Amino acid sequence: MESVKKNLVFSYRYLSLFLFLFLIVTMHGCTLFGAAHDDHGELKAVRSGSWKAMEALIGMVLVPGGPFMMGEVDGDIVNQLRPNRSVTVSPFFMDDTEITNIVYRNFIEKVSDRFEELQNEAAEGNAELDEEGNPRKRDKVEEMLTEEFIEKLKPDKDVWHKDFENTMADIILTDYHESSAFDDFPVVGVSWESARYFADWRTMYLNENREQKGLPPYPRFSLPSAAQWEYAARGGKELAKYPWGGPYVRDHEGSLRANFKSGKGSYSEKISEIGYAYTSPVTHFAPNDYGLYDMAGNVAEWTLDAYNPAAISKTWDLDPIYLNDTQPMKIIKGGSWKDISRFLQTGAIDYEHKDSTRSYIGFRCVIPYIGPQDSAR
Repeated sequence: MESVKKNLVFSYRYLSLFLFLFLIVTMHGCTLFGAAHDDHGELKAVRSGSWKAMEALIGMVLVPGGPFMMGEVDGDIVNQLRPNRSVTVSPFFMDDTEITNIVYRNFIEKVSDRFEELQNEAAEGNAELDEEGNPRKRDKVEEMLTEEFIEKLKPDKDVWHKDFENTMADIILTDYHESSAFDDFPVVGVSWESARYFADWRTMYLNENREQKGLPPYPRFSLPSAAQWEYAARGGKELAKYPWGGPYVRDHEGSLRANFKSGKGSYSEKISEIGYAYTSPVTHFAPNDYGLYDMAGNVAEWTLDAYNPAAISKTWDLDPIYLNDTQPMKIIKGGSWKDISRFLQTGAIDYEHKDSTRSYIGFRCVIPYIGPQDSAR
């Protein structure tokens, strides 16, 4: 009996000591379970984990960003009409090639599958239908999905005939978008609006996957600005007239460096040297020093910018871009298989209506790099 009393007294003393220490710790604004210290009424950073620099996605390369002189390299009349300007672009990732037929086909398939899923959900009572019988979407990117819209997203199969009525291009290039023979060729016949939707869908598709894996979302894909495109095309070479750096369109062995029209009415050199009269596989020619292919020739590429010769005075010198929804003409860069060498110059610009679908215009995407600038170099 006496030993029981002693044990009770002993236990009581330890319990009292524990409670005393607990009160002391609590009075100092802490707990034994890791709660925050007294923040004195101020907001403090609570880190959920260590920061990790963005990594390049498959098929993209990092463009480090920096200052450059934007505009024509040669002092010709074009340059006088559009003065050169010193600007700076932030680091970004860019597709190393133009979007290919096989990639765009995959996009159309996924969009079509998603539309069918939404329709099935509506039929099962799990989604509402709008007035036209299309399922109401839960995501902004999906809000535009209708059968009519998906048809507009598909490449225009008639571009070869529409662009060049009295040639056999449409016969020679039958099934250009569907045949596996052209899988690695650049997709054409895609409007500026469709290219932008491709970028939006790509963002949604990537971040849905990252969310499922418990990863933070990536920034949005988009078409490149004209400044981003031009900076990337130069491959880190200041005042590079062409993406390969030199002023000539042939290498030291006399071979063409890009897919373009080498002379008026003359495609024979191109056909004999590269084997393609029209477009060519996207990695047929060597990349520039950033690892980017076809930044000159093959197909011209859509940019985000609206065309306006006076835009240079309306944009900032850091990450400049000219967005104007009332201006339907959009800048294209790079020149194409049908163009002479002047259009292949890094500083040259051309433009096309945003709703146009052409046999010589394609696109590629960019995504901002988020992180310290020195980590992007």
